Amino acid sequence: MTSEVQADASPEHFPEHLPEAPETLLAAWLPANDDPVRPLMTLSTLTASGYPDARTVLLSEYDDSGFYFHTDSRSRKVADVTRDPRVALTLVWPGRQLTVQGEAHRSSMDERGWAYEHRSRYLQQLAWLNTPDFAELPLAERLTRWADFDAEHPALTPPDTWDGFLVRPVRLTFWQGRPDTASRRTEYRRPTPSTPWTRHHLPG
Repeated sequence: MTSEVQADASPEHFPEHLPEAPETLLAAWLPANDDPVRPLMTLSTLTASGYPDARTVLLSEYDDSGFYFHTDSRSRKVADVTRDPRVALTLVWPGRQLTVQGEAHRSSMDERGWAYEHRSRYLQQLAWLNTPDFAELPLAERLTRWADFDAEHPALTPPDTWDGFLVRPVRLTFWQGRPDTASRRTEYRRPTPSTPWTRHHLPG
């Protein structure tokens, strides 16, 4: 991150006296789970070829266990996390960044159902139609099929391919820039969910 990034020094986002555990900062930085506007985050995985891969997903919700995202069970990201559950998440705001290292575990069926229910109508329908065959269709046919499906299904339930994951963090890194001094990262680490967090300040 550089000084060209607009800094956000809001006290609620990065108080001067930081807590020993990161929950207070997470509550200040992340929206409530019932907020319909969900943050985008970059999910980074390790592929079978050894090259990393990255894509943008929605943060469905967050709780004391970690960060949840949802996707199609046939996707490459699911193949990646099934093969190697070690992942990274990156969330960015003007002048702020949160990075997460952790392990991805499948979430419960109840949690997946809750997340689907709280998706927008568009994203609920996308979970049904976002297939390789649909992607191959010309635009006119995609538009027609989308409209037809919408008209024929006034209420939607999750498809069998709806999948969800919980990322349990082992490292959280909060970065914030300031226009009046050097930026700084604050890093929290814990090797297992049952151990306490340790906190370190790092150069920005």
